[in-house]
Amino acid sequence: MNTRRILLPLAALLLVSVAVLAQFGGRRSGRGGGGIVYAEGGVPLDESTVQTAREIASHSTGTPNWTNAPGFEKDVFTFVRIIRDRSPFSSGGSWVTDFPDSDLNLSYRVQQMTSIKTNPNGRVMRLTNPDLFNYPWIYMVEVGSLELRDEEVPILRKYLLNGGFLMVDDFWGETQYQGFYRQIKRVFPEREPVELEMDHPIFHSVFPINRTKQEMQVPNSRTGERSQYTGVTWEYHDGEECKEVHFKGIFDDKGRMMVFIAHNTDNGDGWEREGENQYFFQEFSEKRAFPLGINVIFYAMTH
Repeated sequence: MNTRRILLPLAALLLVSVAVLAQFGGRRSGRGGGGIVYAEGGVPLDESTVQTAREIASHSTGTPNWTNAPGFEKDVFTFVRIIRDRSPFSSGGSWVTDFPDSDLNLSYRVQQMTSIKTNPNGRVMRLTNPDLFNYPWIYMVEVGSLELRDEEVPILRKYLLNGGFLMVDDFWGETQYQGFYRQIKRVFPEREPVELEMDHPIFHSVFPINRTKQEMQVPNSRTGERSQYTGVTWEYHDGEECKEVHFKGIFDDKGRMMVFIAHNTDNGDGWEREGENQYFFQEFSEKRAFPLGINVIFYAMTH
């Protein structure tokens, strides 16, 4: 038997498999209790052990480093990304999209542009983590594919009703919206998302955003770079041109916003890819993604 002839095809197959995993950025279905997923740069991480964004290497142009005054390490805002299951029936991506660059870049910009001190490491956790209630702000990405476990539903409801705040981002089209809607209705069957007008205080808490919702659309970086020639800032999903931007909120009985919904826009890419292309940075990161992200965090932390 010619062992060399067998090993060469196997090696080629392994390289192709790694490339596919890297391309899809950890898009793994299933409901295991943790396991290996792959960040967009192809870096493997273990869902059951990863705790911070700083543990994973940047797959863009690097992330900033900073420190806080000794003794105040815990007196900071922490960007908390939620690890969650992905529905196998959705075209949406996984919780690891844009990780870790978006988390760390936005955290740094919050510290740079406001009086809020931020955690230089960030956190990642499941809703079942007992530490969840120590953090007032959490983030979920690509929520069109969100699949909450039965035990997570009452935890998220309690967290939000007790003063927590959830931002969801980067999901596109009616099919993905309905996927998220079904899951959030399990949490709040008695509440409906409310469309927010651009005069709402959340859009003016730090930066006065005097744009229409459509002018706030952030595409993925490749579409954004091409948009200077094509004018197209929307994405196509499930056969749909996802043109119309929606910002929505879910409120408690006292009118406090508990959930901020950014639909048909990808703020995470605006935070993540800020250093890759000058046009994308100036048009989408600087003018849209960072002002919105900073405003949402500042509003949530002061209301």
